[in-house]
Amino acid sequence: MIMTFRKTLIAVALTAAALTGCNSADTKPVAAVEVTPQAVLVNYADIAHATYEDSLITAKAMQKAINALVSNPTEATLAAAREAWVAARVPYQQSEAYRFGNAIVDDWEGKVNAWPLDEGLIDYVATDYGVESDENPFYSANIIANPRLNIAGQEVDASVITKQLLQDLHEIDDVEANVATGYHAIEFLLWGQDLNGTRPGAGNRPASDFDTANCSNGSCARRAQYLTVATELLIDDLEEMVAAWADNGAGRQELFAKGDKGGLATMLTGMGSLAYGELAGERTKLGLMLHDPEEEHDCFADNTHWSHFYDAKGIQNVYLGEYTRVDGSVVKGASLSALVKAASPAVDSKLRGELNSTQQAAQAMVNAARQGATFDVLIGANNPQGNQLVQTFVDSLTTETRSIEQAITLLKLDGIELEGSDSLDNPQAVVAE
Repeated sequence: MIMTFRKTLIAVALTAAALTGCNSADTKPVAAVEVTPQAVLVNYADIAHATYEDSLITAKAMQKAINALVSNPTEATLAAAREAWVAARVPYQQSEAYRFGNAIVDDWEGKVNAWPLDEGLIDYVATDYGVESDENPFYSANIIANPRLNIAGQEVDASVITKQLLQDLHEIDDVEANVATGYHAIEFLLWGQDLNGTRPGAGNRPASDFDTANCSNGSCARRAQYLTVATELLIDDLEEMVAAWADNGAGRQELFAKGDKGGLATMLTGMGSLAYGELAGERTKLGLMLHDPEEEHDCFADNTHWSHFYDAKGIQNVYLGEYTRVDGSVVKGASLSALVKAASPAVDSKLRGELNSTQQAAQAMVNAARQGATFDVLIGANNPQGNQLVQTFVDSLTTETRSIEQAITLLKLDGIELEGSDSLDNPQAVVAE
C-alpha cells in the first residue's frame, strides 16, 4: 500500500513536470551561470564564518557542562563535560584548512590548538614523567599546585588563576610545549594523562579532582578554577575569530585584498599544506614511524580518529564549497571544484574521488576506534593491520595533494609552496633523531 502510494506520487510529479515542459511557450533552457573567483572567495569566507561560529556555539555548550562539573563534581557530570569537549572539536577541526595561507588564522591558532603539551606545566603527573627537562625549565612547574611561580628569576603571584596569567604562561620561555591555554589544556584537565601507551584506554582523571569537599590529588579548587578560566579564554579567542570572518571582518579583508588569484592561492595552500605536511606528515606518519603515542593529536581523550576525520573533511569542504553546520543546515555556494572543472573536468573528477577516498580511509580508523583500537593502538609496534589502516590514510592524503597541485597549475596560480614534513620527504632524518 505504501509503495503503491509513493509510486503514484512520483508518477503525478513526473507527469506535471512533462506537461509544464510541453505547454509553456515561454520556457527556455537556463544557461549555466559562470562561477567567478570572487564568488568562490565570498563563499569560502562565509564557510569560515559558519565554522568558527559553530566552534563558538559548541564551546559555549562545553562551558555549560564544565560549569555543571565544577558545581557538582560527579562521574556523570565529568562524562558530560568530556562529551561536550568531543562535540566542540567537530566544527573546530573542520576550520583547520583555513590556518595555512590565512596569516590571521595561523597567528591566532597557537592560542587554541597548540600541541603537544608538557602536562607538568599545568598539573600533577605520574612519577615516571620526571621533574626536569633540558629543553623546558617549566617542565614540571605545576601551576595548579603552586600559587607562586619563579619565572626568569622573578617570583610571580599565581594565587588567583586568571586569563592574563594563563596568557602570560602560554608558551613561556618560547617553548612551544608550554601549552597553558586552548582545547588541549582543557582536554588534559578533563581526562588527565593517558598512561596506557599503545594499549587501549584514555586518560582517567577522577571527578573528585574537582571536589573541594572530597578532594583527590590536592588543589581541587585551583584545578576547577583553571578549568573554568581556560574555557572562558577559549570562548574569548573563538569570538575573535568569528568577528574576523563576519562581514567586513579582518579575515575577509585580508583575503579579498589579495585579489582573485591570491585568494584562490590561499584556499589551495590551506588544502594542500594541511593535507600533506601537517595531517599526513606531522600528525599521522610521524607517530606511525616512531610508534609513539606522544605524537597523537587528541591524546588524553583518545579522540584522534575523529580529529583526523574532521581535518580531512575540512579540506573537502573548501574544495566543494559546502559545510554542514551543527544544526544540520548547509552553507553552500560557488566552489573551487567548479573552477577546476571548467579548466579540466578530468582533474576535478579525480580530485573529488580522492577526497572521498580519504574520508573512507578516515572512516576506517573511526570504525577501528569503535572496536577499541584508537589511533594510539593503531600506530603501535607489532600491529601490522592497524599500521596499514593509518598508512592508507597517509597515502590517500598524499594522493589528493598531487591533484591539488594539478589544480594549482590549471588555475595558473604561481608562488605556492605547500608545507612538507621530514616524515614524508626525508624519513631518514626522523630515524636519525
